[in-house]
Amino acid sequence: MSITDEMIRQATQDLYSWALRKVPDDTKDALRAAMEAETNETARKTLKLQLYSAEMAEKEDGFVCSDSGVPVYFVKIGTKAPVTGDLKKSIREGYEKLVETIDPPLLKHVTNPLTLERGYHGKDMPIVSYDLVSDAEYVEIVCSPKALGSGRWAAMELFTFPSLEEIETYILDVAIKAGAQHCPPVIMGIGIGGTFDHCASLAKKQTLRAIGTVNENPLLAAMEERLKKAVNSLGFGPMGTGGSTTALAVHCDFSSGHGFTPVAVAFNCWINRRTRVRLWGDGRIERLE
Repeated sequence: MSITDEMIRQATQDLYSWALRKVPDDTKDALRAAMEAETNETARKTLKLQLYSAEMAEKEDGFVCSDSGVPVYFVKIGTKAPVTGDLKKSIREGYEKLVETIDPPLLKHVTNPLTLERGYHGKDMPIVSYDLVSDAEYVEIVCSPKALGSGRWAAMELFTFPSLEEIETYILDVAIKAGAQHCPPVIMGIGIGGTFDHCASLAKKQTLRAIGTVNENPLLAAMEERLKKAVNSLGFGPMGTGGSTTALAVHCDFSSGHGFTPVAVAFNCWINRRTRVRLWGDGRIERLE
């Protein structure tokens, strides 16, 4: 047996639809923990409302937010995966089928940056990145739709041989500039090093990391703790209501590079859209998130 076009199309449709309707379990747990720790009463009420919204969307099979964003997929291809389908074509076809059939319908968020024309389709839609996994027998697909609030405030700067203090200062500057416009409490993904494009990818992928996981690199683990504490001390709070819950997590990764060092900051809003499946050669579509 093999991983077919039909499996890929079905997974593409399901992932996007799930991402719009369900807040990940780790994120709901983090919201509950934040509500218990939060001392600002207005912020506590806001967190409670966010949890209620998440639970009602799941119960009634509706969208958590009307901004469904644009489709973004991350595909990991196992080097031993028996793929007979055309991944790129099938992902596009799956998305096109979703647009035609999803209920409630999507709003027209896909925008041509040159003409500002809006619709459901466009150049490079859906946005897909690919990677290889040595010896794996599956294809893993993650969907993380990107909406306006969190997408607008991502940022990058290039430094020359920066110190950790300079890096962390820049990250805080980005958080200050974003304020509460990215729909907090957010998950922050940080990329450090590599090249311009690779660093941005590192940052985005770190927003997909499960909340509560500890970084394997001691330097980065300590940085994550410092940054989370610093961001939450800014006082923006959930949806800008004040308090100490602006970030649910700060996740960092790095890459070796040249003397120039890019630093990228990406955000996921409080909904933290993230769904994941693995496709197997025996026909299984295994839902992981």
